[in-house]
Amino acid sequence: MKRTICFLFTTYLIFNSFAQKAFVDYANPENWAVLPGKYPNELLHFGCQTPSDSIDVFFCYPTLIASPEDKRWNVPIEDSIQQKRVIEEAIQYQASAFSFAGNMYIPYYRQAHLRSYYELEKGGREALLLAYADVKAAFQYYLDHYNNGKGIILAGHSQGSTHLSFILKDFFDGTPLQKQLVAAYIPGIGIDSTNYKDIKLMDRPEAIGGFVTWNTFKRKFDKKQYIFYKGKAVVNPVSWDGNHFSPRSEHKGFLFRNGKLYTQSFSTHVDNGVIWISVPHFPYRSMAWTMKHYHVGDVNLFWEDIRQNTLVRSTAYLAQPK
Repeated sequence: MKRTICFLFTTYLIFNSFAQKAFVDYANPENWAVLPGKYPNELLHFGCQTPSDSIDVFFCYPTLIASPEDKRWNVPIEDSIQQKRVIEEAIQYQASAFSFAGNMYIPYYRQAHLRSYYELEKGGREALLLAYADVKAAFQYYLDHYNNGKGIILAGHSQGSTHLSFILKDFFDGTPLQKQLVAAYIPGIGIDSTNYKDIKLMDRPEAIGGFVTWNTFKRKFDKKQYIFYKGKAVVNPVSWDGNHFSPRSEHKGFLFRNGKLYTQSFSTHVDNGVIWISVPHFPYRSMAWTMKHYHVGDVNLFWEDIRQNTLVRSTAYLAQPK
């Protein structure tokens, strides 16, 4: 799946004109899952409704349409089932980690089906680029009507990170807007550290103006998945530096589906483009044994680590001389 990120990087410019033919009106608040003043209970539950007014967080959710029975290439914006999953899954267990740092902006977009990554020549390429066109249009509307010069955190996962990797290239890399980039958190994709001209992989927890990424595996790699990540950019999302190992005692906490935070749950190891973690220590530990890899948990496994790090980077950004 993630090998397509490199392919898309070399072809997406060709298809920008295709993506413009169906426009989503992001002036309509109904086309946003989250805006300042439009916070679902899944975010309010964590007490994050009063973040910094000097930082914005633009979040792009991961692939939520994966059923083989669903023959659609893209999900309509108004699909109520998709909207419900965005709020109850992606926002509650992923976006919430970033929401303490700044005002959140989360657009709905015509997400591409998971098979798009595997069937590029059969319609997948167009589906992914149509989805990106929505994200791009939403980000442009955000810049024009909401940002007002504030610092920006980009945050996503999987397909969301794919689209944000393009946002980095289209809007930030080598442009004046890069000065407003606090950080881009784009886990769940295989991305080269050399994809950008000026934007770098950050290897210090307080660094700003760059990106961080990781892909989470069990100790025994799923070899078929690992081939797509081998040699890619990676940062330890516990230490946020070049440290290749973080013991359980340093893990700050993961958010499980029961809404509870479990601290000091696993050790974290960096290994040639990926991270692998020990089996998490928590009441439902047996569930983790049956999973081939932990891609679905790239964010919530490090929920508290991410939350604290966004505050560290936001503080560093705001402390810069004006």
